[in-house]
Amino acid sequence: MLWPSVCVCSCYRLLFRRLQDFAVLHGLPCLADFDIDWVRRFRASWKNKNISARKKFEAFRAFFRFVHESGWIPTNPAIHLKPPKITEPPTAPFTREEVASILNACDIYPDKANSVRLRALVFLLRYSGLRIRDAVTLSRNRIQDDKLFLYTAKTGTAVYCPLPPFVVKALDAIPASTYFFWTGLSKPKSAVGDWQRSLKRLLILAGVPDGHAHRFRDTFSVELLLAGVPIERVSILLGHQSVRITEKHYAPWVRARQEQLEADVRRTWQTHEPQQGVHGGYAGKGAPVIHLKSRIKNGGGGGSRTPVRKALRHEAYMLSSIPFGSPATLRMSKKRSRLVR
Repeated sequence: MLWPSVCVCSCYRLLFRRLQDFAVLHGLPCLADFDIDWVRRFRASWKNKNISARKKFEAFRAFFRFVHESGWIPTNPAIHLKPPKITEPPTAPFTREEVASILNACDIYPDKANSVRLRALVFLLRYSGLRIRDAVTLSRNRIQDDKLFLYTAKTGTAVYCPLPPFVVKALDAIPASTYFFWTGLSKPKSAVGDWQRSLKRLLILAGVPDGHAHRFRDTFSVELLLAGVPIERVSILLGHQSVRITEKHYAPWVRARQEQLEADVRRTWQTHEPQQGVHGGYAGKGAPVIHLKSRIKNGGGGGSRTPVRKALRHEAYMLSSIPFGSPATLRMSKKRSRLVR
């Protein structure tokens, strides 16, 4: 079987080209020539790490699953591969000082014609939590009064995010067009790349060289959580499919959860210093004194309390209360009652 010519999206196109180059280099003309050993060798040639490696791995396994289900290869060798280990960086929101520095850098941005749009983009990213692609391709009809339409939930309810007046004013300062930051003529990926480069230049001017657009989304989320907004509501505003995704990235910033943890620890405190004496239950006033020769035992020391033993003991009592005619029968009944007891 020769290599299939299929139409795949851009995320698969690069992977398929690398796979073809690998096959030509090692003399593998057919997909059926790829066994588990060659699949592992191909994966070992990747230079991707963390999330990029995981995305590429998922696309690689999906490609071979499609080929196997189509009947082009007898077995799926990629099914035996294990996913790469991911070391995700911690959530790093901007501080309020950094946000102020970024806004001040808009005034000294070299491209004066673009500085107005850049300031509006920074405001929008910070106070809406949008991803960079959604912000760049935002159309004017999605802002109604002072609310930004985010998406429609599965229940059919529209989800809005209110915007501060200064954010709406900054967006209105942009010349009228269908989109705020995009002409609509180029590909969204190209427009996003242009604005990412502009943001990078701005962040360097602001003294935040390690900043990027997604940190504005983190800042939006963390500020809500620190203000006491439940994480379930933050998850809705972020558009996450499950609250578990929100907890994965932002659980350490949940203020209510941290306060609850602190309260739980404080409840375990009895005094500021460890107790030096005997517990009050043994030495306090009114504590019962149990003599050595007393039959009263401390605690519940009166035998088994299981229902089976109770029933057997009751049956033994009933046997011992029956009048018997002969001494031999009486001895047998006593012996049986002892055995049962």
